[in-house]
Amino acid sequence: MQPQRLKKAITDNPKKLGNLIDLVNLPSTLRDFLGQSQISRLGCFMRVWSYIKTNNLQDPKNKNVVNCDEKLKSILLGRQRVELVDLPSLIKLHFTKTPKSN
Repeated sequence: MQPQRLKKAITDNPKKLGNLIDLVNLPSTLRDFLGQSQISRLGCFMRVWSYIKTNNLQDPKNKNVVNCDEKLKSILLGRQRVELVDLPSLIKLHFTKTPKSN
């Protein structure tokens, strides 16, 4: 069973959802971090989030902030601390847009 917001997103714009779940080739920085050569944008974000939780990188006083270790810094533009709301946009920078074919 899917949450109502996800159902609405799928029915309103299925192409946008496809961009999140399509497999793409990863650049070397993400490939080194994730240990695989292809993954979806959504899968990549989920793996990064899992890494943050597993390594206890959230700030204990402010859970909306991630304190980056060296490995995480390598994919987040060398930032020491990152707000959770900025995380998807920083990960998205690694995914280049593919030219549309006619």
